[in-house]
Amino acid sequence: MEDFTLSEEQVMLRDGARQFLEEQCSTDRVREVMETDRGYDEDLWKKLSEQGWPAMHIPEEFGGAGFTFAETAILQQEMGRVLAPVPYLSSAILAAEAVLAAGSAEQKGARLPELAAGSKIATVAIAEPGSGWDEAGVAAVATPSGEGFHLSGTKAYVTAGHVADWLVVAARLDGAVRLFLVAGDDIAASKVVTLDSTRPVSTVDLAGAPGELLEASSWPTVERIYQVGAVALAAEQVGGLERVLEMAVEYAKERKQFGRAIGSFQAVKHMCADMLVALESARSAAAYAALAIATGSDDARTAAALAKSFCSEAYFTAAGDNIQVHGGIGFTWEHDAHLYFKRAKSTELLFGSPAFHRERLAAEVGL
Repeated sequence: MEDFTLSEEQVMLRDGARQFLEEQCSTDRVREVMETDRGYDEDLWKKLSEQGWPAMHIPEEFGGAGFTFAETAILQQEMGRVLAPVPYLSSAILAAEAVLAAGSAEQKGARLPELAAGSKIATVAIAEPGSGWDEAGVAAVATPSGEGFHLSGTKAYVTAGHVADWLVVAARLDGAVRLFLVAGDDIAASKVVTLDSTRPVSTVDLAGAPGELLEASSWPTVERIYQVGAVALAAEQVGGLERVLEMAVEYAKERKQFGRAIGSFQAVKHMCADMLVALESARSAAAYAALAIATGSDDARTAAALAKSFCSEAYFTAAGDNIQVHGGIGFTWEHDAHLYFKRAKSTELLFGSPAFHRERLAAEVGL
């Protein structure tokens, strides 16, 4: 059986990342960034890039650090603790995975170094308005034009779409789903209002934009991107769940009612205990899934579906319970509890709901 406990070096990575983010990414700063048009912290992104975070699992030959996805997941978890408003998921994970999985040597050499350096921001645009996360939902079309292609259609739920320098877009070519590189200046991206303002998403109108085909791309490439994205979100959810548990316990210890801390009441004790059990289970599921992705295990599809479905529900439930522990103050705009609750809900739905992933899990194990 695989050992997916953290190594000494990974513990150092986690602790260093946590200290850095606690110093650089307060919830006050998150709230400030939420109100801006771009919706991400450019200064924090620059500092993360200088420390090599976007380069983490990109191979050294393409300007990366040459670590594995397991280390990237550790960073994603720590960013989930503080709701870091940076396009790490979109650029360093999703777009990088698309190019790694389907790009030619020339495309990798051109695109991956700029992602690793953080000098360019990229994202993926796959899902469409009113559609799901499956192959049937892709209706955008790529039309040959000279030596390239022109893309038409509309994409939805595109994380960081309005700030991306380039996008990886799914479109049909001769009926099959393929992936294309599209410049951000060639599309019309509109930031949309959603429940979770800590991670902006956009609707993208392709409007005949020119695209460069990722030669090795196909629907299985998209499936791989979804797997990696689901596991990255599971890691992020573990970080958020960890933080809401800490918030609930801290408040339960200090809030007095009837002359005693509310944490001494059985109902509150049980709620916090349930949150801890959920956290440890979620931590194990996400860690195993990250290891499966990192090692190319045959269990990766199963592990990703399990982690995304379990961690999504665990985080959302815990975020709601945290509000309950805080009582009336937990429902106010001024308190941070609602920020985590909204992030929990958005990550629960991104790349497929828990029910969607349980169906995939059932199919994988033959149920």
